[in-house]
Amino acid sequence: MRLEASLLNSTGAAGRLSTLLAALLALAALFGLAIQFGLQLGYTPGPWVALWVLLRFFTIMANALIVVVFARAVFSPISPIVLNGAILFTQLVGVVYLTMLRNQAPETGWDSVANALLHYATPLLALLYWLTCAPRGGLSWRAPLLWTSVTIAYAAYVFTRAAVDGKYPYPFYDVPRLGLGQVLANCLIIGVGFTLSGFALVALDKKLAAKSRRETPAPKAPF
Repeated sequence: MRLEASLLNSTGAAGRLSTLLAALLALAALFGLAIQFGLQLGYTPGPWVALWVLLRFFTIMANALIVVVFARAVFSPISPIVLNGAILFTQLVGVVYLTMLRNQAPETGWDSVANALLHYATPLLALLYWLTCAPRGGLSWRAPLLWTSVTIAYAAYVFTRAAVDGKYPYPFYDVPRLGLGQVLANCLIIGVGFTLSGFALVALDKKLAAKSRRETPAPKAPF
């Protein structure tokens, strides 16, 4: 009876932590997106144009996915491939920003707040959620290929939009300035790194799931 009560208390505490972190993560991404949208309205003639401009950026798409996935996670379970994919996409946002974009332009005021929420807070909160709350053992080895296909589709989207308006969301995609060969090399480096990270995530998920199964006490036989 004591063991059962302990397990129930532990499960309840874990559920409350998961709900709290999911809500914080969704709110951080939502506030960051709302601030960024409000700032963009100051440079465009209307909300639809502002939205169209913002949807050029992977950061915006990844954080919008975070809002949808973790707002739902507050109330119901999420498919492991969707949950882990959303987390991995926002890790990509954070890593690319820190390594390639952080010093591109100084930011002040509300720009710096939106930047902190979208590039720092959501990746860190998502990582914390994965470490403490994400269900284990639900991923297959096909998952990284699916996640990578999303990034490939985004790159195709970037080049299609740029062919129409000549604008690139990030400097490492800028074909006129860097040349097609360098841009393709950049895409390959990011893509391979992301895919390997996905396989590492699946491997760690499976390892932690196996460890959890070993450590979970077997139920006692009824009298």
